[in-house]
Amino acid sequence: MTSNSTPPVQRNNFCYRHPDRQSFVLCQRCGRTVCGECQTPGAVGVICPECMREQRGTAPRARTRTGFFSRSTEKPVVTYSIIALTALVFLLQLIPGLGITDRLLYAGLYSYPFAFEPWRMLTTALVHSQNFILHVGLNMYSLWLFGQALEPMLGRARFLTLYVISAFAGSLGVLFLSAPNQAVVGASGAIFGLMGAFLVIQRKLGGNMNGLLVLVGINLVIGFIPGTNVAWQAHVGGLIGGALVGLIYYQTRRLRHKRLQTVLIAALAVVLVALSLVHFVL
Repeated sequence: MTSNSTPPVQRNNFCYRHPDRQSFVLCQRCGRTVCGECQTPGAVGVICPECMREQRGTAPRARTRTGFFSRSTEKPVVTYSIIALTALVFLLQLIPGLGITDRLLYAGLYSYPFAFEPWRMLTTALVHSQNFILHVGLNMYSLWLFGQALEPMLGRARFLTLYVISAFAGSLGVLFLSAPNQAVVGASGAIFGLMGAFLVIQRKLGGNMNGLLVLVGINLVIGFIPGTNVAWQAHVGGLIGGALVGLIYYQTRRLRHKRLQTVLIAALAVVLVALSLVHFVL
């Protein structure tokens, strides 16, 4: 039997956050009345904003692990930090008289005994062309894309290790494949390293790589086009270095292989450093 009568108007029938909005829905946790705007669907019933905030603050972060590969809801802090640092350095490059670009760029001659400045093999990834603003823009956009995919998967420390080794390997490509006086700038070597690692890991995991293969192929081909002024040598070096790191990460992804992974990454870093000193013995 139905009735046309309306419930009596009582103050507890109004939303506790919006006293002018009548509602007959209660929060399943605290029992307070909440209007449609303040309701968050829960497993059973709805939850008010305060209870939802408390629940999010006390609940463990969503994270699933399979060996060393994980999917996390944590923000890619390392990726954002590298982008922010690179943007800051680019702004400093624009200030006349500081000479930031000349202080941080890399050329093969800086790995020779008479002009030895090895830190440039890493700092070159922080400086970009001042005449072509899309240089830094495209590199940081690519870093943002691959960083969001790789950093939550690998973890912050492994992602940072991958980026640094890829940047160094990119400079090695310049050292071995370019003229000693050919100066280069940009994070392209490190970006290609991220591509290489992602390519290896996705292939091993059975993911779809068609789009990534096309992207890598286009970027490599562009570097060989005359007049583009792109350091394809850094692309090749970074791609190889990143692929090697990605392979190590995949092959030692089980928790029991943690020590082996550390040893192999350290060994790779030692080999790369040794290669950078080749002109001290030849």
